[in-house]
Amino acid sequence: MNKNWMTTDKNRLFFIDAMRAWAILMMLQGHFIDGLLDPVFRDPNNPVYAVWLYFRGITAPVFFTVSGFIFTYLLIRAPQKGMENPRVAKGIRRGLQLLAIGYLLRLNLGGLLKGEIYNSFYLVDVLHCIGLSILGLIGLYLLTSKKKKYVFPLVLVTTTLLLFLFERTYKPWSFAFLPDFLANYFTKANGSVFTIIPWFGYATIGAFIAVLFTRFKHFRYLYPTAISIALLLGYVLIYHSTPAFAALYEATGFGFLKLLLTNNYLFIRLGNVFVVFAVFMMLRSWMTNKTVLNIGASTLSIYVIHFVILYGSFTGLGLYRFFNRSLSPEVVVPGALLFMMVCTFLALQYHKHEAHIKSQIASGIAFARVQIVEAKEITLPLLKELMVRLHLFLKRVLRTVRS
Repeated sequence: MNKNWMTTDKNRLFFIDAMRAWAILMMLQGHFIDGLLDPVFRDPNNPVYAVWLYFRGITAPVFFTVSGFIFTYLLIRAPQKGMENPRVAKGIRRGLQLLAIGYLLRLNLGGLLKGEIYNSFYLVDVLHCIGLSILGLIGLYLLTSKKKKYVFPLVLVTTTLLLFLFERTYKPWSFAFLPDFLANYFTKANGSVFTIIPWFGYATIGAFIAVLFTRFKHFRYLYPTAISIALLLGYVLIYHSTPAFAALYEATGFGFLKLLLTNNYLFIRLGNVFVVFAVFMMLRSWMTNKTVLNIGASTLSIYVIHFVILYGSFTGLGLYRFFNRSLSPEVVVPGALLFMMVCTFLALQYHKHEAHIKSQIASGIAFARVQIVEAKEITLPLLKELMVRLHLFLKRVLRTVRS
């Protein structure tokens, strides 16, 4: 979600842009179908639905991992270290911006006009978690910036392992000691779609991969080695991580491993992420299409547009309100394709005219400020004159009353 990533650079990794474009398109169709498909057709035994459901589960891990990769890749490429790194200030602004947009998308104008803020406003979604993940990565970077080079990547991969290994342990926690709007970042009990734990773990593993790519960018066999390692890790995590954890539990008796065995989805999905990385690295020579790269650079715009159309941000008049889980596959599949095209087209048009739109908005704000200042200069003397006249009038009235 960083526009500077789109600048012409010999070190630019085009396959990452393509992965991000793929992830956002997968998210569009996933949200559309999941929100509007009639439950009658949600049959896990149907091979088509089962495949769709499996790939839908890959989308968020890929998106979080790529987001962590891109931010960290740009962060550590800067020659400055610590707070002197200009990417730190930019990252803080970006993280806060994503948090603000996340909350704005959950505002309802009808409620505001009534003087109410609905509980849904406080729920946490993808943008909140990615914004907070960026701030978290900055925090880890600053804490380790004066340490030896291996400390930062070690902290990143350790964070991922701890969040994933103990997810079944902390998942039942209610975080009732926190106000609801803060607890929503850690628990889904109130209706949050995503929580910072464990999803920050995908951002940190993405950051770890970015460190490796930066450190070994001049290695002659970087891509063959990276593809081989990614495929191997993917295979091991998908098919052998659960048996490995079972063996570790038998050997150690650790309770958190027993809990992990009830649903080892985080490590399995991490395996899926590594396979996706490998596939896009293998196809990197075909990942330079301008439209694909522009889609990858417009993920924030696409997300905002899709949220407004599908969920009815601000007005509550989204597709979800009118067709919530009521459509057949014959309608929802072509509808999802159309939805993807509309959201992408609108976002690309915004991306194309972004500078002009922002300049117009800035001009409008500047004009409004000038008008306010001029109005103040005109009305202030008038108000003073009215106050003087009112004061004189009241004095006359009071004299009359006394007489």
